[in-house]
Amino acid sequence: MTLKDAQKTVDLWIKNTGVRYFNELTNMAILTEEVGEVARIIARQYGEQSFKTSDKDKNLGDELADVLFVVICLANQTGVDLTEALIKNMEKKSIRDAERHKNNEKLK
Repeated sequence: MTLKDAQKTVDLWIKNTGVRYFNELTNMAILTEEVGEVARIIARQYGEQSFKTSDKDKNLGDELADVLFVVICLANQTGVDLTEALIKNMEKKSIRDAERHKNNEKLK
């Protein structure tokens, strides 16, 4: 599935199942909540925190997909073409960081 396909799929789901988009501020709050759920899994799976019983069934892929879903919602409702935005962002990073990471002693 391409980003363009994902944006169309989410839009159709919202219109057919979700009734309507939540407003942008609500979606921003939901995004923050979803990112927090990703952080919780990472802290327990890769960090030093131990899993709570309620966390053991959490799936990182599923939580990352929740983040992506809300990002796509925000893009759709604000008129952002994520394919175009990602291409431009990668071009920016490629120019800005062409030598930066290669010269970073911390990464060697």
